[in-house]
Amino acid sequence: MQTHLRGRDLIGDLDFSKEEVETVLDVAFDLKRKRALGELHPYLRDKVLAMLFFFSSTRTRGSFEAGMAQLGGHAAFIESKTTQIAHGDTPKEIGEIFGRYFDGIAIRHVDWGVGNGYLNAVAKHSRVPVLNMQCDIYHPFQILADLMTIVEKKGRDLRRKKMVVSWAYAASYQKPMSVPQSLVLQMPRFGLDVVLAHPPEFKLMPDIMEQAREQARRHGAGFEVVDDMEAAFKDADIIYAKSWGAMVHTPDADEGARIISKYKHWITDERKMALARPDAIYMHPLPADRNIEVTDGVIDSAQSVVYDEAENRMHVQKAVMALTMS
Repeated sequence: MQTHLRGRDLIGDLDFSKEEVETVLDVAFDLKRKRALGELHPYLRDKVLAMLFFFSSTRTRGSFEAGMAQLGGHAAFIESKTTQIAHGDTPKEIGEIFGRYFDGIAIRHVDWGVGNGYLNAVAKHSRVPVLNMQCDIYHPFQILADLMTIVEKKGRDLRRKKMVVSWAYAASYQKPMSVPQSLVLQMPRFGLDVVLAHPPEFKLMPDIMEQAREQARRHGAGFEVVDDMEAAFKDADIIYAKSWGAMVHTPDADEGARIISKYKHWITDERKMALARPDAIYMHPLPADRNIEVTDGVIDSAQSVVYDEAENRMHVQKAVMALTMS
């Protein structure tokens, strides 16, 4: 167990070592047990977290606010449009000033080519931890929750378990690619054989792919990329299928939407799920485009763990906040 996380930022998935992630999981499981038993755990009494949102949220806002309250502190919701950021407050001002008002700064900023740079600029000028609630490159807290859920369902030893990270069709908008990128970075560290499936235009960032392959090599895990959803699903233990945009292929939103429309058959349905192992689990970070991205029959089935996954967001976030902000 690593116990020197106080004051640390969590912006990218590899900011924490594998041992440090294991510490987060240990603390998260303990906090989940305490909540189930009604045991008070006010480790952050009188601490305040700034939650700065440039992008809307359901689970992220709810889980951080509830988590801070359960830890004895307070979370201040700040919508960027209600601030002076548009009128001159730079990342330096936010880091310097919020770093003096608050005990931690959590930011969600998913604008392509902007979000991650903004978080790092704030962190450079902040005296308190900066936590990434999702940017254009990474979504570390979602993936910590995913890992916790996989451990709950499949056990601690995940070696040789096949995890499919697949693109899926969605018509709502070009979704960030931060979830699949964080998944391929984090999951090989824990021995999962990752199969990344997507149509040709939906490649992930080249440097992320290089890092993912390095993590797989270092930890003796498999890492494969295919362009066939059904082939990927065959004999899988874990199915994680969601949409993301074609930003690496083209930054143009209209062109991206046209490309997305070519792949309406990339839906997670009962027939595809039947290709996986009988005890395979279905995962999604939510919200899902029902009967477009995934059928009701899959997301509401006994194989679906999406609500456990959503709950675990709160527990892993509490663990990281308790470890970094105490």
